[in-house]
Amino acid sequence: MKNFPVNILVFNAGSSSIKFALYASGAPLQSIYAGALTRIGSSGGTFKVRRIGVPSPEGEPGGATSHEEAFRRIFSWILSSDAPRPDVIGHRLVHGGPLYADPALVTPELLADIDRLVPYAPEHLPPALKGVALAAELMAGVPQVACFDTAFHRFMPEVARMYALPEPVRRQGVQRYGFHGLSYQYLLGELRRMGERSAEQGRIVLAHLGHGASMAAVKDAKSVETTMGFSPAGGLVMSTRTGDLDPGVMLFLLEEAGMSPGEVKDLVNRRSGLLGVSAASDDMRDLLELESSVPEARLAVDLFCYQARKHLGSLVAVLGGLDLLVFTGGIGEHAPVIRSRICSGLGCMGIVLDERRNRENDAVISADTAGALIRVMQTDEEQMIAREALRLAILR
Repeated sequence: MKNFPVNILVFNAGSSSIKFALYASGAPLQSIYAGALTRIGSSGGTFKVRRIGVPSPEGEPGGATSHEEAFRRIFSWILSSDAPRPDVIGHRLVHGGPLYADPALVTPELLADIDRLVPYAPEHLPPALKGVALAAELMAGVPQVACFDTAFHRFMPEVARMYALPEPVRRQGVQRYGFHGLSYQYLLGELRRMGERSAEQGRIVLAHLGHGASMAAVKDAKSVETTMGFSPAGGLVMSTRTGDLDPGVMLFLLEEAGMSPGEVKDLVNRRSGLLGVSAASDDMRDLLELESSVPEARLAVDLFCYQARKHLGSLVAVLGGLDLLVFTGGIGEHAPVIRSRICSGLGCMGIVLDERRNRENDAVISADTAGALIRVMQTDEEQMIAREALRLAILR
């Protein structure tokens, strides 16, 4: 690895979008550019890059039919721009399975392991692996680092990780893993930086509410429970994912409705959630505009808030009380009405909003009389990936 400064390129590939960013090492990291290509495989996608210190451009049409096409467009921009070339590349990989509890340098052995984990997260791992492969092809010789979204939850108590399945099945790695770990790790770091005492010794619920949504219960800086389980499809209602389902529903769809496993996978991951209930949109902003005139939109919003409130209550029960609740993610940060509906009726748990602060998106939105502090925070998974990639690059 060359002497400082070190430039770190980051990729955060989701099931329908790719975020990317370049940072220069320093304390703190210095952002050089950040971009995203959205709605891969759908109409209406955009490709946008924001150069730090330069006025934000309008988004260009995305138009990528696959993640490989999207990555190639992004790499084409990177290689043709005048921005510094990366010295290390970091990737968000959703699933580390039972093998990876820490970020790791990408090696042939690691890629073989991750390839075996694809059935654990079929919507997320293949796109990320495309990015790893293309980086190796187009930026040969640049070390790559894999950062796992499951790592934050890897040491939850055994009882929180277990499904009530026979031991031979559990030996195959069928257990609860949890996700959004990079987001939660970043938030905890920011809370420590702010001097929030509960980040080290306290009871916290972190609520990452976006296209994908989950919550995590953190006690004394360790994850003790989370809403997502074996895959990112479990837990809360999400934009296009079902959240938790009775296993009997899956059996019914396969055996009685005559659906194939592929059709069920598509239904659970891409055609359900807010989109499936509303039959109108997977975007909470659209549904909030429609809910007064479209009953199905109102039902989708109500279901999202009801399930979130129910899961929030269960996490507080696991913690034995609550010191701090943090909302983050696109919905968590920017939808005061959703925060209000989720928190409604939870005064018995110390969760009471100051509605004025909530409407104005203040950093602290809890009432002065509330038993728990409630914050709104911006998360930054890309910066967390950059930090971990830099750390491993220095240790090489």
